Amino acid sequence: MLARLALLGLLLIPLQASAETPAAEARTLLTRYHEDLTAIDRARNLLEAAVVRESEVDTTIMLSYVSFLWGDVRATTTEEKLAAYARGRELGRRAVELAPRNHDAHLWYAINTGRWGQTKGVLRSLFLLPTVREEIQILLQLNPRSVRAHSLAGNVAMEVPGLFGGDKEKAEEHFKKGLAIDPKFTVLRIDLARLYLVTGRYAEARGELQQVIAETAPTNVADWTVKDLPRARKLLESIKDK
Repeated sequence: MLARLALLGLLLIPLQASAETPAAEARTLLTRYHEDLTAIDRARNLLEAAVVRESEVDTTIMLSYVSFLWGDVRATTTEEKLAAYARGRELGRRAVELAPRNHDAHLWYAINTGRWGQTKGVLRSLFLLPTVREEIQILLQLNPRSVRAHSLAGNVAMEVPGLFGGDKEKAEEHFKKGLAIDPKFTVLRIDLARLYLVTGRYAEARGELQQVIAETAPTNVADWTVKDLPRARKLLESIKDK
């Protein structure tokens, strides 16, 4: 009887493993991508194969996010980055069509659209601005406490020239709202520090950057390690004499 139970347990192991969705598998891979950057490649390949077979909202959203991450971390040329963000935007739009009230579908559609525009050049991408602004409005309606939505809203307000509706005071307001919700979301401190730098508030910028460097429990360890910490150190070095 014990032998039969043991055999049954062995037979169930692959069944349990296969029950995990592609989105969940990718999420697990990305949790510690800072230890092995090829985890991003594996997650992307896994999800690209999955979207060919199915049209699950979670899979589509996750691939939109992974496309953004691949563009940020793995792409080595402007062309590769633009292609990755364009793919993320396409997937985000598809996810919004599948689930119009899904916050994350709108989020990654908006973020990829914004990042594509930022990479292409703000002035060359102003035609995308109404779309991004509409998506930000939807995101904050769906979840007023969305940290990433406040981050996106702040970046748009900071990067867009004042002639086209940019507003650095609004940007600061969004960054601070996001940090009030999650003080350990370190990319927001980077954003706020950048805003302080462009407005000549060097001591405040230095304080935010030092907090990023000293953070011991960031919300996203992988992003902090690979993206936020190096950026904070570089920015801090650039203002050491100011």
